[in-house]
This record gives sequence, C-alpha cells and structure tokens, in this order.
Amino acid sequence: MTTQNLTDEDRWRIALAKDRRFDGQFVTGVHSTGIYCRPSCPARPPKRENVRFYASSSDAEAAGLRACKRCKPDDVARDEAAVRSAIDEIKSSAASLDAQPRLDELAALTGYSPSHFQRIFTRATGLSPAAYARALREERARAALSEGGRVTDAIYEAGYDSPSRFYEAMDDKLGMAPSAWRKGGRGVTIRWAVVETSLGAMLVAATPKGVCRLSFDEGSEELTRRFPNADLKQGGEEFERLVSEVVAAVEAPGQSTDIPLDVKGTAFQEACWKALREIPPGETRTYAQIAASAGNPKAVRAAGSANGRNNVAVLIPCHRVIRTGGDLGGYAYGLDIKRELLKREGAE
Repeated sequence: MTTQNLTDEDRWRIALAKDRRFDGQFVTGVHSTGIYCRPSCPARPPKRENVRFYASSSDAEAAGLRACKRCKPDDVARDEAAVRSAIDEIKSSAASLDAQPRLDELAALTGYSPSHFQRIFTRATGLSPAAYARALREERARAALSEGGRVTDAIYEAGYDSPSRFYEAMDDKLGMAPSAWRKGGRGVTIRWAVVETSLGAMLVAATPKGVCRLSFDEGSEELTRRFPNADLKQGGEEFERLVSEVVAAVEAPGQSTDIPLDVKGTAFQEACWKALREIPPGETRTYAQIAASAGNPKAVRAAGSANGRNNVAVLIPCHRVIRTGGDLGGYAYGLDIKRELLKREGAE
C-alpha cells in the first residue's frame, strides 16, 4: 500500500494499529487536544470525530496544531537528514569493499541506535544500508564495464578486492558475462524473431537466460545497435516455443506468466520494474505511486525514466502507468497500443 492509495479510513486503521512503517508518510491531527502525532504514537487513541490527517508536520502546524511531546513527529526532518548523511558516507567509501561503513558506525554517525537507524534508512530508500552499498558497487561495476578497458580494472575500480568477490556478487545480475557486457554482447547468442500480432509486428529476442527485448515495429537492426558483437540467430525450436508463450501473453495481457526475463538496470530501476509487475491487471498506477513503491516517493521523474528504459513491453507492464489526473501519458510504441492493452485488461 502506498501513501497515494490511502484513504482517511486507511490512515485511521494504521493509527489504531500503531504501524511504524507509515511514520513520516502522514501525521495524525487531534483537534480536541491541539496536537499532532506519528501514526505509531503509543498514546491512547482519540475519538475518530476529533481526528484529521495531514501529509506533513508543516501542514499540521499550519492548521494550528503542535507536535506531540511523546512521539515527537517533528523529528521526521532529522530522520531524513540522518539518511542523507549515511548515503554520503556510503558513497564516499564506495571505492573499497572493506572500507564500507558498518551499521553500528552509520548509527553512531547519525546519533541513532543501529536497529532504529536500519528501520528509518530502509523506509526511506527501500533498501537496508548494506543492500544500498551493494547496489552502489554493482552500478559502479556496470558503468566501468560499459566504458571499455580491462575487466579486471573495472572490477577493482568498482570497489571489489578480487575478481572472485565480484563474480560472486554479480552472479545472475548482469545477465551475461562481464566481458560480454563490455564488448557489446560478444560471446553471447541472442535468438530473435519478428512475429505478427493483433497489435502489429513484434520483435522478440532472448538470451539463454530469458527474454531481453520485446518491442513493436522494430527489427534485427535494433538488436545490432544494442548488441553489436552478439551472435544474432533467427528462430530455433526451443526459442519458437518461448515466442509462442510471449505472443499469448501479449494477446491476452494480464494472464499469469512465468516467462523468464534477462533485463537488468540500476537498483532503483529494478525496484520500479518490480513495482510495475505487482500492479494487478485492470488497474493503473501513477508515476508518483511507482516512485513510492520503489522506495523513493520524491523520485517521480526517475520513475518515469525507469519506465522508458523497460526493454520488455507487456511482460513488465509499463502500459499500466498513467499521469496523475488520469491522462494516459506517453508510451514508446504509441498510445493506440497502450489504450488497447489497458482495454484488454479491463481497465477503465
């Protein structure tokens, strides 16, 4: 459940449950006492008719309320500053795997207990501090590999102290070997086909791991551009069975599928793609809701960019994302296809 989806009754239930996961996402204003609280405030629940909900402490104070001295909801700004300080510390240590700060060190830096700091960091970023550091190193490795040069140099530049540590960490995350990543797919076989569907000509391409490209009105030239050194082959018996499954998923979008994918991005992009796949068929979400689900409610523009970098249309259903207010927004393959996909899923 994201903040944008919450009704006041949802917020009331959260406040009654004293759910700490929603601290910082809204505050509870109690107009009979003139105070506002975190959702998790341990005080006795007020009467429902005396309660109003506000998006932030500043909104509650503008309504004439003061912060509760027991749960201290105005400390949210302090939490955000602590998370920013920790991120700066993690980034400054990213050049060395062994120099990465431990949880207790980050907590001491910010003045929190380790367990409490872990909670607020995870709530703000969607990742634990350790997972955030790993994701940062992986992004550095991808960037170094894509810039050319020796693979071993890229491994050490990314902060890994040995190639074995790198390969262990990146197993199943690059989709192809690091050398192939750097060399435009060299050594990797990508099978492809262009098939006719009711939505038009569709390109399907897959590595041995899974589908790496699904698009409309594109041909093999797009694969040559993306993977200039890959071994591109048409067809193949096993691949044709996979294509049949993909066509079925496109003709009837929203049906459950276990079609394997070979797509990788930054930690935030992958979090956005995961959020897209969790949207139920027939429903839509806004870019703001996707950003919130990915762990960074303020990264609306970045969520839109992640949508645009989705390489497997329909299988990662970016067509289910619309603008706030209900406008369809954009779609790489045209609004007619987006509108038809939503219609087939029963979306309004």
